Amino acid sequence: MRLATILHDGKPTLAAYRGADLIDLAKAGSGLPESVLAFLEGGDEARGAVARAIDAAPAEAVLDPEAVTFLPVVPRPGKIICVGLNYADHSAESGFKQPDYPTLFGRFATSLIGHRAPLIRPNLSDQLDYEGEIAAVIGRRAKHVPKAAALDHVAGYAVFNEGSVRDYQFKAPQWTVGKNFDGTGAFGPALITSDELPPGARGLRIATRLNGETVQSASTDDMVFDVATLISIISEAITLEPGDVIVTGTPAGVGVARKPQLFMKPGDVCEVEVEGIGLLVNPIVQEETRRAAA
Repeated sequence: MRLATILHDGKPTLAAYRGADLIDLAKAGSGLPESVLAFLEGGDEARGAVARAIDAAPAEAVLDPEAVTFLPVVPRPGKIICVGLNYADHSAESGFKQPDYPTLFGRFATSLIGHRAPLIRPNLSDQLDYEGEIAAVIGRRAKHVPKAAALDHVAGYAVFNEGSVRDYQFKAPQWTVGKNFDGTGAFGPALITSDELPPGARGLRIATRLNGETVQSASTDDMVFDVATLISIISEAITLEPGDVIVTGTPAGVGVARKPQLFMKPGDVCEVEVEGIGLLVNPIVQEETRRAAA
């Protein structure tokens, strides 16, 4: 099953793919989940209701995916946990020794944008970098989960572009500010449920393209800590809940490590594509400065 969050009558609503069409579940029947979180919390009952609604959707519920506004797959996750240095080649190009324990840091929901929405280069910096990644969305509460059972807690996967403002990332030993500028975390276009992919999303090609040129290319098999390992380790300390997101790390090829360096600028288009999951496309724009009302 492939689910998306779209803008409907000015608010987020749940949609689902039927082939090339997108079904607006707000128009497909009554009593259906209105959000990804409601879908996850509804368990098998919600999944069955959505599957039936997709098959029986009336014509007025069928949308052209090219004509809708996509929002982040999970618009406001309770937790967004990112993994740094999770591909050995990226650790090497960044000048870091490969860590024995996952390098974890948080993102905030205010940084998120959807498919086709603009990634925003802030006025404070010209060092907006791309990072193509896969994101695992938690479907069941996880605490002290053994690795062997960890994938049972994953609802599905989406594509993520973890835009990083590099000079702010390295102003201090921790990376929080550089990873959380508004409008720098693209998340979408859809949530692909785990049953449609190899376990742990293993063996999938991931590629990032900037203005049509491939700048990152790798396999998810190259992750140092795979999805099951990440869930098991994170859940030792942090309770993972439905709708939480784990952004699993980026491979080599980032702009800051290139010679000369390559950063995203207004007018560019960045694409991240993951085999079997989807294509996430975002133009780059300059931040518009607005003064807060007195």
